[in-house]
Amino acid sequence: MATELIHFTKLTEPTAEITAVFNKWENDPALVPFTRPSQDQAALDTPQIVTAATLRQRLEHDVIYLIHRGAELIGEMNYQIDPAHVYKKEAGTGWIGITIGEESARGQGIGNLAIAHLEAEIKKAGLKRIELGVFEFNENALKLYTRLGYQRTGVIDDFTYWRGKMWRDIRMEKYMS
Repeated sequence: MATELIHFTKLTEPTAEITAVFNKWENDPALVPFTRPSQDQAALDTPQIVTAATLRQRLEHDVIYLIHRGAELIGEMNYQIDPAHVYKKEAGTGWIGITIGEESARGQGIGNLAIAHLEAEIKKAGLKRIELGVFEFNENALKLYTRLGYQRTGVIDDFTYWRGKMWRDIRMEKYMS
């Protein structure tokens, strides 16, 4: 994979094209269990509609970066500053999320590049700590974050439903040097 083709742009104004791609990812049955907590199968199966207006609302609280491979939009990543849902309440925390939306881009090392970019942006913003949550069944993400220096800081039981049972959310943190 030619990682030099990977680049990132900050989302400032959602277009119809961007909104359509976000809608596809938000409702992709292969992604939904990994990207949004659900309490039962019905919640997993319920479509979530993304509009330009809902993306603009997200931009009020999230800094969003688009992940591109050449001209193709393949994912998104974001951070929030000191959101209420962090496990460890510590001022100066960036809560991060990342989605490699296009199946052809998964397992190609793009997550490593994306996280490095996100960490650099968070550091530039003056934040000293990053926190994230990973559903316990997402073993690839747990391995990636551990390899990148994130450490477990807590667990929330019965957080999300998938494959007939409830799973924990593993909270992880990393301090910026």
